[in-house]
Amino acid sequence: MEKTQRKSGRRIPRILLTAPKSGSGKTLITCGMIEIFRRRDRKPAAFKCGPDYIDPMFHRYVSGVGGANLDSFFLDETGVRRVLAETVSETESGSCVIEGVMGYYDGVSGTELTASTYDIARITRTPAILIIDAKGASRSLVPLISGFLHYPTASEDPGQRGSGIAGVILNRTTAMMAKVLGEMIRKECGIPVLGFLPESEDWKMESRHLGLCLPHEITDLRRKIGLLTDQMEKSFNMDAIFALADGAEPVEAGERSETEKAITPESSRRRVRIAAAADEAFCFYYQENRRMMEKMGAEIVPFSPIHDAKLPEGISGLILEGGYPELFARELSENHAMLAQIRAMAEQSMPILAECGGFMYLHEELEGDDGKNYPAAGVIRGRAFRTPKLGRFGYISLSGPHSDGIRGHEYHYWDSSDCGGDWMAVKPNGRSWRCIHDRGGMIAGFPHLYYPSDPDFAETWLAMCRNWRKTDER
Repeated sequence: MEKTQRKSGRRIPRILLTAPKSGSGKTLITCGMIEIFRRRDRKPAAFKCGPDYIDPMFHRYVSGVGGANLDSFFLDETGVRRVLAETVSETESGSCVIEGVMGYYDGVSGTELTASTYDIARITRTPAILIIDAKGASRSLVPLISGFLHYPTASEDPGQRGSGIAGVILNRTTAMMAKVLGEMIRKECGIPVLGFLPESEDWKMESRHLGLCLPHEITDLRRKIGLLTDQMEKSFNMDAIFALADGAEPVEAGERSETEKAITPESSRRRVRIAAAADEAFCFYYQENRRMMEKMGAEIVPFSPIHDAKLPEGISGLILEGGYPELFARELSENHAMLAQIRAMAEQSMPILAECGGFMYLHEELEGDDGKNYPAAGVIRGRAFRTPKLGRFGYISLSGPHSDGIRGHEYHYWDSSDCGGDWMAVKPNGRSWRCIHDRGGMIAGFPHLYYPSDPDFAETWLAMCRNWRKTDER
């Protein structure tokens, strides 16, 4: 039966780029690969495995179209395949390039295969290409690659062909060394080296505490990606890579749940305008969250807490997502008109969704990256402050007044003197804590929420926005 279902699915040319660990060059090479697919008129959509916001920004910058995150902790296997198929359809894409997260077999808690890049390759039946940082190594790479190919995974799926790794890319090496290593890897591991990338300052990208600097912060990024892609066109076997992509099995999205069936663009729900912060300080969001809300009748209206003097007209709700408010604490604090209006809307019980950086912005005081404390919106009593290490890092399942089981994650170096206590967060290892302020239409805390894991949550919040507008129009 499984075999029949796969044949009835949609054929989507696709590849997945992975590595043994972070810092191997996945995002760099993924950006170049997306650009090559774009140059060859393959209309690529780009995907990121796991809970990440920054890498997808680079993907969108290069491809010019939206993508999505693929995460098997947030969704079941059918849901993951559906996100892939529907995103390709909705963006009118002709192929897709998927970037892995961390190391290929690194999943939940760093000890499980669930939510690993391997898991996504298995679920979506996507050929994987292993990127190896070859600087300072030669023959030692052969047993490393062999280990990844023959690792005894926990999969009992007879349809999965071993590791799913179909080729290798050597990063930070020379043409001569790539030729020597390529022959060894082909003979001893049985898979081809599909390309190499020499080390160069021409396409180096800067990083900070949460990952790469954002695309708009990198000087001359378009030129860097152009030079990178020109090199990859020379040193990658793109005919072989395209053959892998074109040979990927059809994707079967599966049957939608009753709740999901009701979420369609033709929905009869009354339209509702929602203001969403979008600027240098607030830029971390799941594209799937936005698409889901739009299908439910939301008109998402972007605004800038840094640059705009007031909120958009006619809104019934406010979304403040994550980002880097600590880098712009002074500019945010000096926009007195915006702070006063957001404070006034909170006092009028306008529904507010605030996550991580957006939650920090709502405090009375925010410590900036410069170590100084700045007045903020004053909706949450207390202050947001820097900590020396990541706090409560990783996947969580959440339950509270407006959800019985939405999923999300936390990833932040700042903390709060009052994180809230209206919801319960539980990590996969069983550790739990109280979090989130849920009162008067406001849901605010550090957790980043993935709405498709609980569509009723988004539905309920938008209903609150519609009801608030009715009350406001009294």
